Amino acid sequence: MTAPERGTLLVDARGRVGVFMGMGGPRYMLRPLGGGLEWEADPGVVRPATSTERLRAENARCNARSRGDVL
Repeated sequence: MTAPERGTLLVDARGRVGVFMGMGGPRYMLRPLGGGLEWEADPGVVRPATSTERLRAENARCNARSRGDVL
């Protein structure tokens, strides 16, 4: 399996949407769209985010930014 491009939005097995940051050994490293700590995800169970999931993640980021939680 080829790794996605950096910045691709993916959904992990728990339903969390994250930005693909790179590889951590054999695992994908994902980061919340609004920033925060990266987490590891199994490449065999992640999938690209749907348009609805992308919209929700962007909306959450905008809300966090309006509260001053995100630069």
